Amino acid sequence: MENLNLLREAILKGNLAAAVEATNKAVAEGHDPQVMINDYMSKAMEEIGQRFEEGKAFVPELLISARAMKGALEVIKPLLKGEKSKRLSTVVIGTVKGDLHDIGKNLVASMLEGCGFEVINLGVDVSSEKFIEAVREHNANIVCLSALLTTTMTYMKEIIEALDKAGLRNEVKVMVGGAPINETYARGIGADGYGNNANAAVNLAKRLIAG
Repeated sequence: MENLNLLREAILKGNLAAAVEATNKAVAEGHDPQVMINDYMSKAMEEIGQRFEEGKAFVPELLISARAMKGALEVIKPLLKGEKSKRLSTVVIGTVKGDLHDIGKNLVASMLEGCGFEVINLGVDVSSEKFIEAVREHNANIVCLSALLTTTMTYMKEIIEALDKAGLRNEVKVMVGGAPINETYARGIGADGYGNNANAAVNLAKRLIAG
């Protein structure tokens, strides 16, 4: 139990080395990997996200916590093979075609993964075809579109229309985000929701899959 609490604290503090060490020790002690993820690692990410919402933590803290979480997950992932991981849902995320910004998108991806989602990160400059291919391949429930430029944000609408033409729009929820995006724009292009930061995106994703 001590190492599980150390794991939670290491993620909260963003200490990658300590998180990996505590994870290895907890695994060696025979702790259930899924319990480690759901009751300690994800809880830590939820807490740092809440601190961010309250102005008690900032983007650097989110980034290092997400890095520590990812390091701990890398230790655990091989142990989950062959068993059904209790993921909330599958999210395909990417920065839209023509846009090469990825810091915010990667933070959202890390937060989503840390809070229990299976995340397929397509990177930057992603076309509608690639989004559609990924949704089909991974049987995704959510598509998360990111853009940081006013010149590329318009492509979000094209992706939503492409999902519709491909017969996938009713199968997935579409989330959008990025500096030039707001709730009004999101609704105007037919998205299901908008998140103005990583924690808001996680909360939105949870609401969308809850119906």
